[in-house]
Formats: sequence, C-alpha cells, structure tokens
Amino acid sequence: MTVRAYRDIPRKTTRRIHVGGVPVGGGAPITVQSMTNTLTSDAKATSYQVAALAEAGADLVRVSCPDEDSTRALKQIVASSPVPIIADIHFHYQRAIEAAEAGVACLRINPGNIGSHKRVGEVVKAARDHGCSMRIGVNAGSLEPQLLEKFRSPCPEALVASAMTHIKVLEDHDFTEFKISVKASDVFLAVASYRMLAEQCDYPLHLGITEAGGLRTGTVKSAIGLGALLWDGIGDTIRVSLAADPVEEVKAAYEILKALGLRRHGVTVIACPSCARQAFPVIKTVEELEKRLGHIRTPLTLSIVGCVVNGPGEARETDIGLTGGGKGNHMVYMSGVADHKITDDKLLDHIVDLVEQKAAAIDAANAASANAPAQPLAAVH
Repeated sequence: MTVRAYRDIPRKTTRRIHVGGVPVGGGAPITVQSMTNTLTSDAKATSYQVAALAEAGADLVRVSCPDEDSTRALKQIVASSPVPIIADIHFHYQRAIEAAEAGVACLRINPGNIGSHKRVGEVVKAARDHGCSMRIGVNAGSLEPQLLEKFRSPCPEALVASAMTHIKVLEDHDFTEFKISVKASDVFLAVASYRMLAEQCDYPLHLGITEAGGLRTGTVKSAIGLGALLWDGIGDTIRVSLAADPVEEVKAAYEILKALGLRRHGVTVIACPSCARQAFPVIKTVEELEKRLGHIRTPLTLSIVGCVVNGPGEARETDIGLTGGGKGNHMVYMSGVADHKITDDKLLDHIVDLVEQKAAAIDAANAASANAPAQPLAAVH
C-alpha cells in the first residue's frame, strides 16, 4: 500500500559511518539493535542469543565485556554471528583493545568511567588498527565527577558537555568513525539532551531510554521518548532497553519505527479493540495471528476489524483485510477491494495462508526485480 506523504518525516542530516557492513547515519535506514544478557564468557549461550536476536530482525547486537574471559570468547562469538557485534566496555580500557583484536565491529565506551584521555587514545588506536567504529556512550547515571560538580546534577547541559568533550578527544586523534548517545532513564532528560546534541554536531545518534523498565512500562517509556525524537527527525540507530527477553526489545523497536512510517518490517496488524458488535472473537484472533505470522519479515499490512462500522474503511487501506459480517460470514479484502467471504471455522487458517502467499509473491517479485538485467540505453541520434 502507498504511504501517504503526510507521514514523511524529514530526517536530520548526519555523517555516515559503518558498523561492520551496516551503514549508520547519512540517510541509511534507522538500524535496530539489542544486547545479550548471557554471560559473554559463555560463547555458546551468547552466540545462541545473538542468533535469536538476528532472527527477530536485529541489525546489530551488543555484548558486555566486563572481564578477560569475555573478550577471549569474542572471537568465537564474532565468527558465528550473522550480524555485526558491538563490544560494550566499562572501566577497563584494556578490554576494548582486546575486543578490537577479537574482531568486533564497534567499541562502545563510556566517557564517565573509561579513564584518562591517554587511555581513550589507546582505544582509538586499536579501533583504527582493526577497522572498528566506536560509540561515545554518555549516561546520566555515570557522568564524570567534574561535570556533576559543575552542574550539580545530571541535566541536558551536562550530558551534552560530556559528549562534546569526548568528540573533541576522538577528533584530536583524527578519528571520526563514531556515533554518540546521551541516555537517561528519565524521558524528559533524555529527549532534551538528544535535541540539544543534535543541534551541536552532525555525528550519527544512537537513541535509547536507558533502564526503561519491564516489558510494558519500558516499552511505553521508550515509545514516548524515542517516538518524540524520531518524529523530530533525530536518530540513526535505536535500542529499546527492557528488563525482559532481549528479543522483545527488537519487536518493540520495530513497532515504534513502523508506527512512524520510518521502517517497515513484518506484518503490521491493524485491529479494533472489539465490542458488542464484533462478529467474531477479535482479541483471540489477533493474538493467534500475531503468533503465527511472527516469522514473516516481508512488510505487509493486515486489518482485523470485528464489524462493518470501521472494517471496510480500514480494509481499503491495507494489503489484506477482514471485516466481521452477519451469520458467521465475514468479508475478506485484497489490496483494498472486497474479494470473497469466509466462515468462522476457516477464518484463522485462511488469513494465515493469504498473508503467507502475499508475502511469498512480494518476495519473488522483489527478487526478480533485483536480478533483472539492466536495460540498454536508447541510442542517441
């Protein structure tokens, strides 16, 4: 279906860097990332979780490296990963050097605890020598002591001052292949900090509301904070931080991007909340469809509406639509046009089949288009 022009969000122009083979910034699609919560030293368990995150759609995966056992495991993790690996480094700059040597695509350092400028310089050298990009990861919970003393508490000015100081350090080392974050658990603080930083630099921004909370509360907080920034055109890569299965972070991130029309991924289900007019059990149907269609990565829209009040109108705007009808007969719409009816007993399997067939047809058409030979230029007379 065509995305209406009023949904277009002009994005702030930033520099482009690469995390492995994945472009970030400079107009590239907004990337989704998550972080493993296994012990990184357990290469098998961590690799399994990386694979699960990649399967869910993560473009990048970050792993924490708190000790030498973790960095020793990185080589195996990197080798088996289907997506670029980012090493998360705190306190011990040597871990960053070891991670670069192990082949990670990016080093995340926290200016508040990584150590002196000299140590940052050594990390920069390792990144350059091994083809890593970097992230300056400023966090309201771990600001440098001198900034807390100056500003008295975490505030946008303090977070941005930290970021700008370390931008200069990297630039002084002639290193510009980096992105920046200024995260906070407070939505207002995070949004204000990112907006201020976006006005002062053109490096790619990694968005996140840190320590956002559990699955429901963290998703809501992240949707508000990240949604406000993305709507402003700010942000090049995002992570939704949840005290939950990391796969849920990837799902939530895509829902935020899909809601803003910034990235299409998988099946977007439009569904009514249901009421006494529903002609079939809407909530149960949607729950089952989301489970059974979770494997599809092809962008598709599916409307599931229980009655004819809004059902036909929603169906006209989606790839496939279902509107509840009388006496157990419901109308199925294809590409916005009423196509055929379906009865209660066949409803669920039928919709799943239609979506899978539509996705397969789109994938085949895209593959054919990508493999089509270039047309010769017309002769000029």
